[in-house]
Amino acid sequence: MKIWLRNIVLIAVGTAVLAAFYGASYQAVEAKIDARRFPQQGKSVDIGGYKLNLNCAGQGTPTVVLESGFGMLSLSWGPVQSGIAKFARVCSYDRAGYGWSDSSPLPRTGAQIAKELHALLENAGEKPPYVLVGHSFGGLIVRIFNGDYPDGVAAIVLVESSHPDLLKLLPPAIKKESDAAQTEREAATRLAGIRSWFGITRFENRDIIDAPGLPYGERVATYLDIQPKYLDAIANEGANLETTSEQAGASPAFGDKPLIVLTAGQGVLGVPVQDKDWAELQNIWINKLQLQLAQLSTRSKRIMVPDSDHMIPVERPDAVISAVREVCAALQSSR
Repeated sequence: MKIWLRNIVLIAVGTAVLAAFYGASYQAVEAKIDARRFPQQGKSVDIGGYKLNLNCAGQGTPTVVLESGFGMLSLSWGPVQSGIAKFARVCSYDRAGYGWSDSSPLPRTGAQIAKELHALLENAGEKPPYVLVGHSFGGLIVRIFNGDYPDGVAAIVLVESSHPDLLKLLPPAIKKESDAAQTEREAATRLAGIRSWFGITRFENRDIIDAPGLPYGERVATYLDIQPKYLDAIANEGANLETTSEQAGASPAFGDKPLIVLTAGQGVLGVPVQDKDWAELQNIWINKLQLQLAQLSTRSKRIMVPDSDHMIPVERPDAVISAVREVCAALQSSR
């Protein structure tokens, strides 16, 4: 090899090693600063070799348990949780890999998630019966949890809950979009570890995380969202969505447990109705799937929330709080 070519190669390798060293150092320093800047909201509870983050407030029975939607952190329940805490005990948590929770070595199926939630509540000393509140994907988990631990569930609130048959009823164009999004999540997960280790992801998001003028919630959510364990968790949940839907569909109905189904009136699954495919899905969602959810109990009510889209817990937390209060009152009156 000519001397000049060897020198170029040595310079390129040296530059790459130096950049990697500084990137890894930057990541290590900023990770420690971020951990102090954004302290854990809740406590870590061991469920058998790994820990989940649980955040509870308020007093009384039954305890209200909040199950988040796909990709949503426990932080998303903030206004809902503070409102419920005024009249009941209420707990939010981060699923494995989310927020301040450890990753789980087990597949992210609904049955496994329900099992982990049960262990979390039991190990934390939170006593049943529970009022389960499930948003979107979390509605599937609620159904599985009720089927696996029926004696521990007193009432249910489904907030824009997904339905076991949703994947089967997606119009072809939307199914194609959904599959493409899952492929992108899996690809992002493969790159996330490398990018995070060398500080690339942290550097790209510095304008949000390091900006004291921005809302604290936006900064902490960004800090938690860029962690590789989070990307891995949502990719794994997405890859197991069909299995989770089947598990939820095989779970028994709720009997005579109080049930309220909250359905948004704007858009469908967070997407404005922009063409015939989405209009078709909106009709299926509102007039078929959501009504079927209300038939899961003989003591149920479906309530439309016309001024909200899929994110009812964020846009209309008062609607969720009111529904929880109503099912709690129904439990009191039946004693």
